[in-house]
Amino acid sequence: MSFIDFHCDTLELFAVSAEPAGDLYQNSSAVDFCRMKQAGMKAQFFAMWMPVPYMVPYLKHPDVTRDGELLDDGYLRTLYAGFKRSVEAHPDMVMHTVTWADYQKAQAEGKMAAFLTVEDGRVVNGKMENIKALYDGGVSLISLTWNQKNCFGSPNSKDEQVMKEGLTDFGKDAVEYMNELGMIIDVSHLSDGGFYDVAELTKKPFVASHSNARAMSPHQRNLTDEMIRILADKGGIMGLNYCPAFLDEKAEGKDSRIADMVRHLTYIKNVGGSDILALGGDLDGIGGNLEIDSIEKTVHLFDALKKQGFTEAEIDGLAYRNAERVLRESLA
Repeated sequence: MSFIDFHCDTLELFAVSAEPAGDLYQNSSAVDFCRMKQAGMKAQFFAMWMPVPYMVPYLKHPDVTRDGELLDDGYLRTLYAGFKRSVEAHPDMVMHTVTWADYQKAQAEGKMAAFLTVEDGRVVNGKMENIKALYDGGVSLISLTWNQKNCFGSPNSKDEQVMKEGLTDFGKDAVEYMNELGMIIDVSHLSDGGFYDVAELTKKPFVASHSNARAMSPHQRNLTDEMIRILADKGGIMGLNYCPAFLDEKAEGKDSRIADMVRHLTYIKNVGGSDILALGGDLDGIGGNLEIDSIEKTVHLFDALKKQGFTEAEIDGLAYRNAERVLRESLA
């Protein structure tokens, strides 16, 4: 079945090797072009997640660290080069897409769309020109924060005070600028206060690319009922995350089960309506015992939803129609 997934961390494979190695065509990760094609995918959003210091020992590429320190610019260049190399090597099956027009062109030519994103806006460093440079380089979406404060604002946190903190002045201006450029604003990993600021300021739909329902799993990365309703009212979507802790009722599980995914999706639909549903599996960025541990196994979720009583229209919406609406309305 055709579908769009809003988040995977597969590009990290280009930073963990000392030589230019790895390929998105076929690899040992959870996502590659061959399995995307097998699954019938319309589009995959590939994240350039900005690593944190504990990752340094695992990053073997010489351009991403120096003397035990992370080099953000080098890391971005390395992941981008691997992404570009892979896409350009297989122009018959995949296309790097940035705009809605690009996506339409890829669909018309029977190609899968590959979107590029940045996860953790710290690389922007408080400069609008850096947002423009990312856009000009082919980035369609920015996850404003990861799990640390940056120039956009504060992250999700177990600290209630941090969770109340909103966007910085730069972050507020950046929301307007990203709207003008046609970049998607992603609030996954953002503080609750930051979420509300984005919702108030944005004039276009925004997304929680890989987050679930907090009422079903009390992890701070998930959205409250109020947030779900606000996101729905803004025409946005939330991509179901397959991470065990975001699915489990106690937010501490090690097993990612399709039954729990169905439970979250059913709850989210009842709170915010079926138009908010989307996929953001977070494959290659999560661990544990994953029932869907490879992109082509997503079909099992659709089968389970049918058994649960989801209509064909609701499943199509979850799979790609809701995502396509956001792409059409948010991308230039």
